[in-house]
Amino acid sequence: MITYKNFSNTAPSRSTQSRNIGADTSAISVTELNSQVKSMLENSFLSLRVQGEISNLAKPSSGHWYFTLKDARAQIRCAMFKGSNRHLRFSPKEGDEVVVQAKVSLYEGRGDYQLICNSMEEAGSGRLQIAFEQLKAKLLKEGLFDARNKQEIPTLCSHLAIITSPTGAAIHDVLSVLKRRFPALAVTIFPSQVQGPKASSTIISALHLAEQSDCDLILLTRGGGSLEDLWPFNEEALARAIFNCQKPIISAIGHEVDFSISDLVADYRAATPSVAAEFISPDQDSLKIHIDQLQQRLLTQVRNQINNKRSACLATAAKLRSPAQHLSLQKLRLSGLDKRLQSANSIHSNHFRQKLAALTQKVTAYQPKYLINNHKSVVKQLAQRNQQLIQQLLERNRQKFRVSASVLHTVSPLATLERGYSITQTIDRKTIISDKEVGIGQSIITRIHSGELISTVTTINKHTLPDKPLSEQPELPL
Repeated sequence: MITYKNFSNTAPSRSTQSRNIGADTSAISVTELNSQVKSMLENSFLSLRVQGEISNLAKPSSGHWYFTLKDARAQIRCAMFKGSNRHLRFSPKEGDEVVVQAKVSLYEGRGDYQLICNSMEEAGSGRLQIAFEQLKAKLLKEGLFDARNKQEIPTLCSHLAIITSPTGAAIHDVLSVLKRRFPALAVTIFPSQVQGPKASSTIISALHLAEQSDCDLILLTRGGGSLEDLWPFNEEALARAIFNCQKPIISAIGHEVDFSISDLVADYRAATPSVAAEFISPDQDSLKIHIDQLQQRLLTQVRNQINNKRSACLATAAKLRSPAQHLSLQKLRLSGLDKRLQSANSIHSNHFRQKLAALTQKVTAYQPKYLINNHKSVVKQLAQRNQQLIQQLLERNRQKFRVSASVLHTVSPLATLERGYSITQTIDRKTIISDKEVGIGQSIITRIHSGELISTVTTINKHTLPDKPLSEQPELPL
């Protein structure tokens, strides 16, 4: 998109030294033509703002920046000199969408139409960069970049398949490194386009052919370029073909700062084609030194094994004896074993004799005769003990009876009668305790210690007993 500013439709002013090309029919030089065209452009487009995507950005040591500004259908070369770019607040990079304030000019040395940029501001990421980030996020979510899905690169490759342009600089760099480091490596080149709209499909076809070959490693490579030039390696179809390939793949696309979707999906990413070739091929000089070292180690181990076996044979030969010596040793050993056997038999016989005697004693103790005598003795002892216990029990009971009889006699009415007291009862043997229980003329029985007296009541005297002990009361008249 181009926005014009200070645009004038008036004819440009001419320098006093310029020629009227339309009126003059004589030929002019290329230098003069470019000079007049430059003047016309600079006078016609004094200042304008242009928006586009940065591509082919170069920042040489001089401090000036050179790049291409492009959109979907066109592109233009741009230059931003040191005095202008040092004031920027950001560092532009490949694929950035920017807006520049510039004037139109012409580089007279090559006759190239260009923009001289005075200022630059960010306008968001470029179309291709946005597509790149979107595809990257999608494949990352699906796990195509996961290290767990990557195949192991063989330590020593025997057959390498290279997918690249057969006329590009990348194949020249790879083959030069392989020839210098390891010329014995078998290499098969599968030609394909590496730039343009059909490049992705040709790369996929070459990848299928390489997968069907007997190679054990595939190298996908090309030289550097703009994001647009490298875009075939950011196609989703190619990324999935790399992920589904059954053989390990090394991706070496562009320069060290270039990153593509193919680099992220491949099993290994090399910064440049030359770095990939060095990674794949071992240094033949180092390999020769390593082989010599292995050979020396192998020879040393073989010599050591031979010496060890020789020493073992000599030691075994020193241990060998004549048959007579061997028989003599066997006889001595047999004699010793015989003595040990006799001693063991004697010990076992004594042990069994002692065990038999103990069992005989046990059997004798369990004979009926001895058992009956033992039981009789036990019964006799129990009977004697039982008799003693019975006597002791009877004696204890007699003593308790005497004590109880004495106590009972003490509280018995008979003992009271012995002391001169009596008990008065009615004829029907009911004890009289009150004068109200008898009447005049009634017969009563008076029981004393030696017998009973039967009498008739003639008089009833009522007496009130004082609150004195019996011992202090006067005796009643009989």
